Amino acid sequence: MQLTSYRTGSGEHFGAVVGDGLVDLSKRLPKYPTLRSLIAAGTLAEARAAVQGATPDHKLSDVVLLPPVVAPEKIWCIGVNYADRNEEYKDNSERPKYPSLFCRAPASMVGHEQPIERPRVSTQLDYEGEIALVIGKGGRHIPRERALEHIFGLTMCNEGSVRDWLRHGKFNVTQGKNFDKSGSLGPWIVTGDAIDLRKPIGLTTRVNGEVRQDDSTERLMFPFDYLINYLSTFATLTPGDVIVTGTPTGAGVRFDPPRWLKPGDVVEVEGSGIGTLRNIVADEA
Repeated sequence: MQLTSYRTGSGEHFGAVVGDGLVDLSKRLPKYPTLRSLIAAGTLAEARAAVQGATPDHKLSDVVLLPPVVAPEKIWCIGVNYADRNEEYKDNSERPKYPSLFCRAPASMVGHEQPIERPRVSTQLDYEGEIALVIGKGGRHIPRERALEHIFGLTMCNEGSVRDWLRHGKFNVTQGKNFDKSGSLGPWIVTGDAIDLRKPIGLTTRVNGEVRQDDSTERLMFPFDYLINYLSTFATLTPGDVIVTGTPTGAGVRFDPPRWLKPGDVVEVEGSGIGTLRNIVADEA
């Protein structure tokens, strides 16, 4: 199934994507006010039954798509996770023993086909195409051999970064990763029963149709099961949490000269078997 959250004139809803339409699950399953609450209840079978034979209530083109989980408790982001990314830094450092981590606020993310914003204080907005995990079953100290059972599904992320704000502090990148509306998630969650989580997933990022990033999850230094095991060692994972798993080589900062995003640019992040997240860049209002 493909599940997402969206807004109409009557408010926020969630539903299942069927062709070019949306079946409103908020209406059919009113005991679950949000997609996050449905995920937490572990009732995918109810959603599947509600969609069976249903006629879509909306066209995708007639609604505002939101990040699939509107208010996750946590958005974990993994840095430097593809095999060549460590070499991009040209600091002769060894392959890392553990993942690099930071968190993003939900307000820093918009949905599919919504504008991502270049902030007033910088021209150095960059793209980072990534695959994101959505946690279904929470837990602490999750063993690696059971970790994939905790994934509800996968979605796509443009983990937009404001590069000159990444080093404002001595030890963190948080500022440059949390500008309002600087990144995106979507267009939907592909549930774990609809995609083989053990097989490689291709990841491609295009800017104005030009391929900038092209790689596969088989080259992740810290794969999905490792990340869930590692994160749950120190933090309780909860249903709806998002884990953004890292970006390949080819971000704009690595070109000479750098190729920053500008208003009017179109960024597409595609995952094989998942879909394509698309956003146009705009200046901050």
